[in-house]
Amino acid sequence: MTQRLTPAAIVLLIIPPLLWSGNAVVGRVVAPLVSPMTLNLLRWAMAFVLLLPLAGGVLRGSSPLWRQWRRFAFLSLFSIGGYNALLYLALNTSTPINVTLVGASTPVWMLLIGRLFFKVPVSHRQLLGAVLSIAGVLLVLSRGQWEVLLGMRLVAGDLYILIASMAWAYYSWMLVHPTPESASLRTDWAAFLLGQIVFGLGWSAAFAGAEWTLSAAHIQWGWPLVSALAFIAVGPAVIAYGSWGAGVSRAGPAVAGFFINLTPLFTALLSAAFLGETPQAFHALAFVLIVSGIVLSSRR
Repeated sequence: MTQRLTPAAIVLLIIPPLLWSGNAVVGRVVAPLVSPMTLNLLRWAMAFVLLLPLAGGVLRGSSPLWRQWRRFAFLSLFSIGGYNALLYLALNTSTPINVTLVGASTPVWMLLIGRLFFKVPVSHRQLLGAVLSIAGVLLVLSRGQWEVLLGMRLVAGDLYILIASMAWAYYSWMLVHPTPESASLRTDWAAFLLGQIVFGLGWSAAFAGAEWTLSAAHIQWGWPLVSALAFIAVGPAVIAYGSWGAGVSRAGPAVAGFFINLTPLFTALLSAAFLGETPQAFHALAFVLIVSGIVLSSRR
């Protein structure tokens, strides 16, 4: 498939950061109610139940999923099991501004991992696009006051999100380098995602089991937690992952990675909508910088 930034690809790649910004907000809100690894396991268990009626056939013994179990095990480790667990863990141990700032390194990891592991050359346009995009993120995080960034201090949670960003970059490159058998599953987004969730639940259960064994894990059931789980299972999980996979297939991982930097901008806009925070001029400038980075990196 020829990879280029079409209007359809743009829409598909805008949906995930919009939903993931909501995921980060909800993850912070419910942190006192549930441990991070347990939250990740519950989220994907609900997503599994939602997708089962749509793509349950992929679990049959004759499905190509089982002949490709190693590939799907790695796909799920780098995304469902690893990335999301590290994200929730980071939100428990670091500040939101630090997590978002370190996560802004994702486009750089996209370019580096594509070059090192998949032999994809990096152009000067892509490097300049990365600089513009990250500058837009820094502008949002600093609220237009650069001294805010100078006062930041990195903590353990920032290392978690850095590892998560690397894992997500590698996962995205794997999406566009399928094996012949796994490529047959890509025609059905629900089956492809359910195949990842099956193995992802194994990773998530192992991490949650370790959490309950080695730490003071907790869960406080109630409507706030149930409502949060319903949202992150439907939106940031099922819808966002399906859109991301389709968008990466159309535009390629290197270009798609820049769209992740829309997440902090969307978070600021959601705060304006639901918390009454008035948008500022730097939000508009940040949007211009991030989009400029996307457009520049996608030009041929």
